[in-house]
Amino acid sequence: MPNMNPKKTPAPEQDPKVRAHNFLEVTQMYTPEQAQEEAQRCLNCKNAPCRKGCPVAVNIPAFIHALAEGDEDGAYEIIRETSALPAVCGRVCPQENQCEGKCVRGIKGEPVGIGRLERYVADRAMQKGLHTKKADIQKNGIKVAVIGSGPAGLTCAGDLAKRGYDVTIFEALHLAGGVLVYGIPEFRLPKALVREEIDSLASMGVKIERNMVVGRSIRVQELMEEEGFEAVFIGSGAGLPQFMKIEGTGLNEVFSANEFLTRFNLMGAYKFPEVDTPLRVGKNVAVVGGGNVAMDAARCAMRLGAEHVYIVYRRSLEELPARREEVHHAMEEGIEFKLLCNPTRIVGDENGNVVGMDVIDMELGEPDASGRRRPVPKEGSEHRMDVQTVIMAIGTSPNPLIKSTTDGLATQPWGGIIVDEETGATNLPGVYAGGDAVTGAATVILAMGAGKTAAAAMDKYLQEKHA
Repeated sequence: MPNMNPKKTPAPEQDPKVRAHNFLEVTQMYTPEQAQEEAQRCLNCKNAPCRKGCPVAVNIPAFIHALAEGDEDGAYEIIRETSALPAVCGRVCPQENQCEGKCVRGIKGEPVGIGRLERYVADRAMQKGLHTKKADIQKNGIKVAVIGSGPAGLTCAGDLAKRGYDVTIFEALHLAGGVLVYGIPEFRLPKALVREEIDSLASMGVKIERNMVVGRSIRVQELMEEEGFEAVFIGSGAGLPQFMKIEGTGLNEVFSANEFLTRFNLMGAYKFPEVDTPLRVGKNVAVVGGGNVAMDAARCAMRLGAEHVYIVYRRSLEELPARREEVHHAMEEGIEFKLLCNPTRIVGDENGNVVGMDVIDMELGEPDASGRRRPVPKEGSEHRMDVQTVIMAIGTSPNPLIKSTTDGLATQPWGGIIVDEETGATNLPGVYAGGDAVTGAATVILAMGAGKTAAAAMDKYLQEKHA
């Protein structure tokens, strides 16, 4: 019988007062009973609007129906047909704007908890070792290179491996995973889980070359002309941080969110002195920005021992671009929101250390090019915040290294690689790109969708070449 409860089955969570001081995952997994109860809320719609909202087109009604029938393994196989990273997607996708945002049950109540169910199915499959079960793949002997092991690169690599290609990923860092390991904190996405997802690609024969900075260690043309790779996918992300053009950004305790989160996550700063990467935060910390990265940085600063952590954002709560769930969790943990507020100067002492940040109150005017109401400074409202650490989380752009070392590659003035939106093809034959390297900073699932699109186009290109 379908479950017509208008509300989602609640997922267990750590108490906010406890979790604000540890690094364990905030939201816990459904029990088998809870998962089946939630799965039975799905109406199994024939036209599946939820699937249309998924950038990688997971067959959502089919996997949920299998789960409702008690077939967990079958549900996992359905998800893996189209998604290379189900345990990741179940945790960090903005489901409220995508699959769940289109769910029919959401019209007169809450949508089906698709993300929670995907996470449950993926986690259970990992517990059983299904994710690393050797796949029976007929190899075609064609070599393909993937630059970057973030969500776009991993998805592209997985899809090409399934089609029989000999895939090698070139990763600049010492650990694979891209933004999944250096950007998203442990309490949202455990690192061990990312390693398990990457192991599932290894079981399909994908090779990963770490500490390989394409553009320095080797160039794109060399991969194709000297190393025998017949096609290349560039999924190198957007790792170049942006700073406000205000006085004081060069002071000692001013971080980009990229540096702060990389030191926290990838380099294990939260385990100091067990690791050699200290990351000291002051008593009061200001995080400038309103996206998911800002929420992550603020919640990390709280866990490092800051007494007061402020989100400083120049628009109102309605315009805040972060996921509602992340904002809710941050507020529960005691993060303070300074809305309609914008920095004008970061203040330092004679030793170059941050002692405060001057801000000005804002009010919302007419909509700007983004469609959001434009923030306008309120005259005479300047005041100083007592902070000792400032973290800038106002966006990132693609690293210029590949652009500057790949002869003839067409890019946007701001650095994004120009591609055909239908295929991910660049202007260079056999070279494709996707994810943040093309769009600038966006979501994990959109990067995965771009990797999937490019893999299909690369397969078509190579099959025609070898016909």
